[in-house]
Amino acid sequence: MSDLSRRKFLQTTSATALLFFTGLNKDGHAAPVKAYPSRKIGNIKNLKVNEPLTFNYPDESSPCVLVKVDNQAVGGVGTEKDVVAFSTLCTHMGCPLTYNKGRLVCKCHYSMFDVSRNGQTYQGLASQWVAQVVLRVDAATGNIYAEGVEGLIYGRIGNLKIS
Repeated sequence: MSDLSRRKFLQTTSATALLFFTGLNKDGHAAPVKAYPSRKIGNIKNLKVNEPLTFNYPDESSPCVLVKVDNQAVGGVGTEKDVVAFSTLCTHMGCPLTYNKGRLVCKCHYSMFDVSRNGQTYQGLASQWVAQVVLRVDAATGNIYAEGVEGLIYGRIGNLKIS
C-alpha cells in the first residue's frame, strides 16, 4: 500500500480538472450540447418580464418555454443576459412544467427548477436539471433563435453530444 503525498494528490486533481474543463464548448457550457438547426422562436422586443412564450424545439414533440426573467441568468441572452429557454418536460417522469415567477414547476410531483441557474432542481423528486435551450439574438433585428439543447430532454437518449 502506497502513501499518497499532498503533491501527488494536487497533481492528480489538477489534471482531472484540466481534462474536464477542456471539454467546454465555445460558449463556455460545461454540459454536452448537440447542435440542432437554428430556428427563430421570437423577438426580444416583444418579451415582457415573467410572461412566458411557448414553442417546440428541437422538434414538434418537445415543448419549451422562452422567458425574460427579472435578473441576469446563466446562459441568458440579450443586453441584460436575462432571456432564457427550457424544455417543459420534467426530468423526473416527463410531466408538463409550467412557468411561475422564475421557476418551472411540475404539477405531478412538485419538482421545481430555477430558470436563472441553468434549470437547476431545487425541490421535488427530479434528480436532474431541466434541459436548457441554447439561444442566440440577432442584434440588428432582435430575433431570438434556438440553436441547440444543453442537457438531456426527458425520454430521449440521443440529444447529448458524446465525444
